[in-house]
Amino acid sequence: MSDKPVTLAAIAGAHGVTGEVRLKLLGEGLEALKAHKSFNDGKLTISNLRSDKKGGAIARFTEVSDRTDAEALRGTTLTVPRNALPELDADEFYYSDLLDLPAETDGGEPVGRVCAIEHFGATEIVEIEKPDGKRFMVPLTKQAVPEWDENRLVLNADFVD
Repeated sequence: MSDKPVTLAAIAGAHGVTGEVRLKLLGEGLEALKAHKSFNDGKLTISNLRSDKKGGAIARFTEVSDRTDAEALRGTTLTVPRNALPELDADEFYYSDLLDLPAETDGGEPVGRVCAIEHFGATEIVEIEKPDGKRFMVPLTKQAVPEWDENRLVLNADFVD
C-alpha cells in the first residue's frame, strides 16, 4: 500500500482570472492538504493555499498561469502517495486502505469488494458491492468485520446480505 495514491482534494473550478482554483477538500481538510506541496506525481505544485471560509480552499499552482489553464483542471483530483501520509497507531486506518479490497466471509466465500466507507456517528460503515452490482452495508466492528489486511476484508457470514 505504500505507493497507492490517496486523493486529498478535487479541483472544483477556476477562481478569479489569475489562475487560482477552488478545491473541494476530502479527508482531514485544509490542514492535511497543507502538509503537502506536490501532487499527482509532481505534476502540480502548490505555491499558495488558503481557506475559502466555506469548507473548501483556494489554491495557486506553479504550473497554472491563467484562468484558461485553471478551468482546464476542473475535476482533477489531487493525490499523494500513501507513504507520504502520517504513520498511524495500531488501531487506526485510512479509509483509502479499505477501498477496493475484496471482501469474503469468514468461511472464505467471495462476497464482492469494498466500494465505500461512511461514518454516520456511532461507527464506520463499510459498503460492499456484490458482483451483480447490488450493495449492502456492514458496521466496521469486530463482530461484523473480524479482520482485514492489505489483501482482503473478512466479514462475519451473519452480516452478509
